[in-house]
Amino acid sequence: MAKTVSIAIDGPAGAGKSTIARAIAKELGYYYVDTGAIYRTVAYFMDLLGISPKDVDGVERYIDELTINIEYDDEGVQHMIMNGMDVSNDIRTQDISQKASLISAHAVVRDVLLDMQRDVAKAHNVVMDGRDIGTVVLPKAQVKIFLTASAEVRAKRRTDELIAKGQKANYEQILKEIQQRDYQDSHRAIAPLKMAKDSVKVDTSDMTIDEVIAAIRAIVAEKVGA
Repeated sequence: MAKTVSIAIDGPAGAGKSTIARAIAKELGYYYVDTGAIYRTVAYFMDLLGISPKDVDGVERYIDELTINIEYDDEGVQHMIMNGMDVSNDIRTQDISQKASLISAHAVVRDVLLDMQRDVAKAHNVVMDGRDIGTVVLPKAQVKIFLTASAEVRAKRRTDELIAKGQKANYEQILKEIQQRDYQDSHRAIAPLKMAKDSVKVDTSDMTIDEVIAAIRAIVAEKVGA
C-alpha cells in the first residue's frame, strides 16, 4: 500500500487555518480534515445535554453515547454527522467555539477522537488543521505549518466575517474571546497549542489569502514535491 502524505496545519483560533487548509487540499486533491469541527461537535452534543464543558465526570459519562462521522459532499466540504444528524452549521457559534476549547482539554475526549483522526490520515492524503496536529495527532506528518496572526488581526477578520453573514459582531468582545481562547489552548495540560520543532511558521497578519496559499504551496512543494 502506497504511503499517504499528511500536511499538518496548526495555529491559534481565527488564524484562517480552515480557509487555507481547505484551499490547499482542493488544489492538491487531498482530503481536508477540520479537527476543530470534531471537537465542536462533542461540545455541541454535551451542550444539548446540559453538560458543562468543565464537568469532567459528566463528559466521561456521556461520551460513549456520541457517534461522530465525517462525510464529504461533492465540493469536498466536510460535514459533521452527530448521531446521524448533520450539525455542520449548528456548531459554528462563538459559544460552541469557547466550549470546544474546554472540552478538548479532557483526556477522555482526546483519546476517543485521536484514532479517528489518524485513521483518516492512514487511508488518504490529507491536509489536517487544528491545535496539536503536528505535535500529537500526526507527529510524523511530512509537512508541518504553524499558521498564526496577531490577536487583533484575527478579531478583525472574525468581526468582518460575521457582519458579512448579517450577524451582530462586537470587535472588542471578539478580541477578548480570542485572547481567552489562546490562553486556554496554550495552557491546557493535555496537548497544548504549541509550534512543533520541525514546523514552518507562517504569520498571515499582513498577507492576503492568495499570498498565504502561495507561501504554503511553496513549502509543500519543497517538502514533498506536490
